[in-house]
Amino acid sequence: MRLFVSVDLPEDLAGPVADVQDEFADASGLNFTDPEQAHITMKFLGDVDSDRLPAIERELEAAVDDADVEPFTARYGGLGVFPSLEYISVVWLGVEEGGDELTRLHEAIEARTTAMGFDPEGHDFTPHVTLARMDHAGGKQLVQDVVRTRDPTVGKTTVEQVRLTESTLTPDGSVYSTVESFPLE
Repeated sequence: MRLFVSVDLPEDLAGPVADVQDEFADASGLNFTDPEQAHITMKFLGDVDSDRLPAIERELEAAVDDADVEPFTARYGGLGVFPSLEYISVVWLGVEEGGDELTRLHEAIEARTTAMGFDPEGHDFTPHVTLARMDHAGGKQLVQDVVRTRDPTVGKTTVEQVRLTESTLTPDGSVYSTVESFPLE
């Protein structure tokens, strides 16, 4: 099973996410994510033996408890790229409100999963929604221009849970399904 931990955007924000992606439509080299599957990746676990699932679920439940985060408002907006505007691999939508809560959740999840033997993150956590990955630099100038000049607001939602998500790779892209949900209390 290919697994990751996520905070998913609600379906009603798929249209606004797609609208932001449309601003990059003429940029060659971009591979867009499905706006219907928009999410914040809290931790990528990778390929995991299904025998480990019960332990992972226990640790994620404990991590959510450790973080001590109640349901909160997240507001999505602003644009950015990883790793830099000079070398773009990911184009993302930012989090304008709720970043502190997402970071606390991430830190608790990171602590519990690395204690289980999962690889630690190699970079600081930046809450974001991936809009596209750049396969080649053909559209780099357009991406740079849009990121520098546009500051879209997509909307807000109440974050009430963290999900353990399975990613199944298909010829048409990844398909995500929820394995388990962990409510914030």
